Amino acid sequence: MNLSYRPIHVIVADDHEIFREGFYAMLKKQKEIELIADAEDGKELIELCEKLHPDVVVTDIKMPRMDGVHATKIIHEKMPAIQVIALSMFNEDNLIVDMLEAGARGYLLKNTHKAEIIEAIKTVYNLDTYYCKSTTNKLIQLIAKSKFNPYKQVPKPEFSPREIEIIKLICEEFTNKEIASRLFISMRTVEGHREKIQEKMKVRNTAGIVVYAIRHGIYKV
Repeated sequence: MNLSYRPIHVIVADDHEIFREGFYAMLKKQKEIELIADAEDGKELIELCEKLHPDVVVTDIKMPRMDGVHATKIIHEKMPAIQVIALSMFNEDNLIVDMLEAGARGYLLKNTHKAEIIEAIKTVYNLDTYYCKSTTNKLIQLIAKSKFNPYKQVPKPEFSPREIEIIKLICEEFTNKEIASRLFISMRTVEGHREKIQEKMKVRNTAGIVVYAIRHGIYKV
């Protein structure tokens, strides 16, 4: 048994009490993640961060007294070790970009499934970027063209001609099955390539691949 092990400490911020209670209920059985506090606005969130030093903050964007964008800027400047995930509604594309530019490492839609929330928390805790799996094409392009740049300190990997081919097809929204058919290779081979591509890019899903490809000129929109 590893006595030095402790779960990832998380604070959630949202002005709806029922949402915060739901978050507690969802995470209470998780051994790897512990929700240590909750806040109802950005000011309270900053106070709790200064007092408790969580590993990860999951915060709503629109809140009274101080919104998520302003709170994220302060956390990122004063407590850069704390990783932030933005919580968003469907029609808040520009606000999501503002959150990422303010220092958030990823974002989730409010109706995201429990498994994706857990994956996102673990991902940003490990200093990788997380984009919600249901990221729209419009938002992907906004993120790729924004000031948000999670790749500053990541060494630029080399991609093989086959990987470049697959990246471009992923950007054109082809499924693994369709890519396999177009390239006359098995689905399993495509899946293997996709895993390697994600590993090299340090991303977790299709949205991450597309953002990376547009930002680095691999795919032009």
